[in-house]
Amino acid sequence: MVRAVLLALVVMLPLLAAAQNANFQTEYQLHLAKTNAPITVDGILDEQAWSGAEVARDFWQKFPNDNIKAVRKTEVRAMYDDNYIYFGAVAYDTNQYIIQTLKRDYGWFDSDAFTVLIDPVNQRTNGFVFSVNAFNVQSEDVVSASTFSPLNFSWDNKWISATKRYQDHWIVEIAIPFKSIRYSADKTIWGINFLRTDTKNYAFSAWTHVPTNFPFYDLGYTGALIWDKLPPKAGSNISFIPYVSTSVTEDRENNETTQGKFSAGFDGKVALSSALNLDLTVNPDFSQVEVDQQVTNLTRYNIFFPERRTFFLENDDLFSSYGINPIRPFYSRTIGLDPNGNKIPIIGGVRLTGNLDKKTRIGIMNMQTLEKGDFAAQNYTAISINERVLSRSLIKAYFLNRQGFLNESQKTQQPLDAFGRNAGVEFQFTDKAGKWNGWGGYHLSFKPGISNNNQYFDVGGSYQTKRFSSMLDMGNVNTHYYTDMGYIERIENYDAKLDTSFRVGFKQIFNETEFRIYPEGGRLNQHRLGLETYIVFNPDGSFNERSNSLVYNMYFRNNSYLDMTVNNNEVDLKFNTSFTDAEPLPPGHYNYTLGRIHYFSDTRKKVYFSTGVTYGGFYNGRLLQYNGSVTFRAQPWGNFSVSVENDEIRFPSPYGSTSLFLVAPRIEINFSNSLFWTTFLQYNTQQNNFNINSRLQWRFKPMSDIYLVYTDNYFTDPLLKNKNRALVFKMNYWLNL
Repeated sequence: MVRAVLLALVVMLPLLAAAQNANFQTEYQLHLAKTNAPITVDGILDEQAWSGAEVARDFWQKFPNDNIKAVRKTEVRAMYDDNYIYFGAVAYDTNQYIIQTLKRDYGWFDSDAFTVLIDPVNQRTNGFVFSVNAFNVQSEDVVSASTFSPLNFSWDNKWISATKRYQDHWIVEIAIPFKSIRYSADKTIWGINFLRTDTKNYAFSAWTHVPTNFPFYDLGYTGALIWDKLPPKAGSNISFIPYVSTSVTEDRENNETTQGKFSAGFDGKVALSSALNLDLTVNPDFSQVEVDQQVTNLTRYNIFFPERRTFFLENDDLFSSYGINPIRPFYSRTIGLDPNGNKIPIIGGVRLTGNLDKKTRIGIMNMQTLEKGDFAAQNYTAISINERVLSRSLIKAYFLNRQGFLNESQKTQQPLDAFGRNAGVEFQFTDKAGKWNGWGGYHLSFKPGISNNNQYFDVGGSYQTKRFSSMLDMGNVNTHYYTDMGYIERIENYDAKLDTSFRVGFKQIFNETEFRIYPEGGRLNQHRLGLETYIVFNPDGSFNERSNSLVYNMYFRNNSYLDMTVNNNEVDLKFNTSFTDAEPLPPGHYNYTLGRIHYFSDTRKKVYFSTGVTYGGFYNGRLLQYNGSVTFRAQPWGNFSVSVENDEIRFPSPYGSTSLFLVAPRIEINFSNSLFWTTFLQYNTQQNNFNINSRLQWRFKPMSDIYLVYTDNYFTDPLLKNKNRALVFKMNYWLNL
């Protein structure tokens, strides 16, 4: 059945491309001319070249309504020289601003800001975002064609900006080096759009008429940036980023004495062409990366933690966008981290990513790790090819290989650890307007001695308009489908009585349907009513689990919102499952209903908060969960917050009861746009861990940093007995060769 639906999608969905919205690039055009006069990026726009540049104006309001012109005026100009493309914007405003933080890569959506979106290849599949708020805090990222995660704020590169604030407007001036982006030097039309964030009035406006139900960075709604001639070639572009790191560590949990360590390595970036980049890393060090944010886990499976290491994040969509959550053939945290998040030393790696031509995008990566404890040395290879078809659609294929360097004992005791390989192909359809999406994929895994039940296939589609959206996805994961470089949430099932895990494949169906109402006037911006259904079957087709959720959201004009959910769950539990220290829950049939209400206050205020309560059945017992957070913002230099969650779980005898408590205070102080101090505490009784992580960062030159990081871990029971601690100093320096 699934294969038949996949075939139908491949045949029928392209026909929908014939009925599309008008091409925005004929309606919205900004002509770009070259300047030979020097430009000083100071936020003043006093050079003569600016006065002769064409102006983009008459922005459309995008939110809360998309049917009127923007209330606050914005004017944008653009030009270029041999090294940079320049943008200058005048944002008419009051002299009062909302700025959430001075920290880089934050504050795009919740601060007064101006944003540029460019699609240099103009194929509506990939682009770049550059954003500056009124206090010149920069954010940038790569926009991908991924249906589910097109933006993650992971990409960093060199560019220049400056702002000036006046009584009735503010000005931003931006210079983007041609060396910092990947583009086609033989195209005279780029995709372009601009976004104005007016946080005080909780309003967003865009140059082109982007519907409310689509994100601003949807590449199907870009206008045209028209060059007067072919863009300059970027020329030689080689970056060398060496680092040095020293640390002092103490591990009392494993009875290890205090140790000092010195480390050095480097990253390198080589532009093989204006659209193709080679990244190198030798002995990479990620000690400056903030620790994972802990959560209380009330599921039967491991939690999916996001990747935070920059090397793996840039252009990560080429590798990580295959499959659908929570089934991902590639998950970069399998490289250099064990299942518990502990570091595995990485010798080095190489990665080639970018566009071969206007339709073909590739990614090739190879990483080598060292042996550590019971973990053998590993080599990881990932290859991905994306081919653009139709207007915004993709055919994607990949190959993954994990090769273990096992000793003779490991080969005998752990034969499946010798290697793990995956290959697959996917089709991803998106029409020009972005209303229709379809996807389908077929995946295989290869392990020693396994030749059957090793497939995963998935098919789905979605449709969205301003008032209605619906998505349906169906997938089948066979029992012997392994993802040594990936993540599958529910294929490993732990039996608490037998203290062992059983591998069982599954079939799943997920549907999400949502209706939206936009009232005129009053205190509300939007009502949302949604129904979510998730059904899981065993490999033989018998019932495993079902979840139905009725969701209602109220979005207020003051930026606050209310979230209410009723969730009914039915589970045919196959394995003994433990949530307490008492007798595990036995296999059997469970049916229970939970209700949740959650309120989020106006984040524009100096003090804002959220609070929520969940109550109802939980298997054969009861669950009472309450959580909340409060943040105080000392604009723009400080944010002070604390979040709390408490879970009371009560089962009938002999299955016991438990109370789980998690509290996480956070202090963020920004001394300037280049000096930041963040301290993050986490007290988690479920993990029996109290963590302190404090990080001082000084960006002394563009893309060059000094870090001082202190981390400390304690048991919560026995109370605050030290596990381990470390103090790390790290310095990296970006050199253009």
